[in-house]
Amino acid sequence: MAISNPYQQYKKTQIDTANQGKLIVMLYDGAIKFINLALDAIPSRSIEKIHNNIIRAQDIINELITSLNMEVGEISEKLFSVYMYIKKRLIEANIKKQPEPLIEVRNYLMELREAWEQAAKNAPIEKKDDEGGVNIAT
Repeated sequence: MAISNPYQQYKKTQIDTANQGKLIVMLYDGAIKFINLALDAIPSRSIEKIHNNIIRAQDIINELITSLNMEVGEISEKLFSVYMYIKKRLIEANIKKQPEPLIEVRNYLMELREAWEQAAKNAPIEKKDDEGGVNIAT
């Protein structure tokens, strides 16, 4: 069965053909997008929109956390600490419905995204078909 929406087909192809570095950048893009949507909803106090978008950003951070290869060492441990801090700030943002924690998190994610984008360009990580998830600690 073919996907009828051309945009959905394009996104699926983009994901299916991306190397691990590119997939990580895409995850950061998604988290940043959802944080921006939550920030956009704050002035109108659209509680449901704020909540749903923060939860979607948290889901992406959870995926990044579970994808860490903790056997690799120091880089994974540092990323784990950063992701846990980001998760904590997202929870605070969701409780308070204030922009400050979201802006802070977005800034961190934008920096991390840039670093991963450079890493993906300079040393592409090969995608392995037999592994589940994304190994971001290579």
